Amino acid sequence: MTKIIECIPNFSEGRDQSIIAGLASTITATPGVTLLDYSADYDHNRSVFTFIGSPVGVKEAAISLAKYAAKHIDLIKHRGEHPRMGAVDVIPFVPIKNAAMEECIAISKEVGAAIASEAGIPVFLYDNSATSEARRNLADIRRGGFEGMAKKMRKPEWKPDFGDTLHPTAGAVAVGARMPLIAFNVNLSTPDINIANKIAKIVRGSSGGLKYCKAIGIKLQDRNIAQVSMNMVNYEGTPLYRAVELIRMEAKRFGVSIIGTELIGLAPAKALIDCAEYYLQIEDFDYHKHVLDNRLYS
Repeated sequence: MTKIIECIPNFSEGRDQSIIAGLASTITATPGVTLLDYSADYDHNRSVFTFIGSPVGVKEAAISLAKYAAKHIDLIKHRGEHPRMGAVDVIPFVPIKNAAMEECIAISKEVGAAIASEAGIPVFLYDNSATSEARRNLADIRRGGFEGMAKKMRKPEWKPDFGDTLHPTAGAVAVGARMPLIAFNVNLSTPDINIANKIAKIVRGSSGGLKYCKAIGIKLQDRNIAQVSMNMVNYEGTPLYRAVELIRMEAKRFGVSIIGTELIGLAPAKALIDCAEYYLQIEDFDYHKHVLDNRLYS
């Protein structure tokens, strides 16, 4: 049976089109992988790539991408709204077909060791690959950013899993195995970042909001609007529509409305169909029975 692994690396570059094109070419030039999608955001100054392939293929592509990023992305010059600690900031592996989480964990460790030795970038294992509970949450690893990472790494509890010296321009990277995550943003009818921050605090699980939601406020300078930028780490436990409606309700307190939403990368079909079921108020809906594509696939 053919095994399919998904990899969704995030890079701290969303403005230089030649570098973004080079990252895409690095993926497409790797045997055994298929580039599904990539997007870049100027304000975040970040790009997200999604590719799938064989275990060997995704492993080779991830290592090549880290080496390319180390050579072409300089965090000393990087400025953007999204938190970051590395040129390639995070590399997650996701089991898609005929593959187990344990296999993705093993791949993450092999890739982490190779990135440290071949690209000179220290690696923290996170999520299901984490070597301690303190390293499971990406935000905890990234806290302090590139500028504070050298000092942080001197603490025994934050010694990298692979490598021991912060790369002078490429920083550090988190590598791990996880289940599908949806990067989902909600744009507000205000340029006030303080309002977005207040709403994000209410929404995110770590401050008492939606359990499987991570959220921060961001200012989109090119559109002069504020945004609640989210990672939905379990779209069944916390569906997208629940986050949208909570943000809509809280925004009204400030006389603000939602003017649009944004999906970064790919999302499982069920996450979007769950929203359709909710907003259309479909009675006795059955995801497997009523969706034509599911019937055809089965």
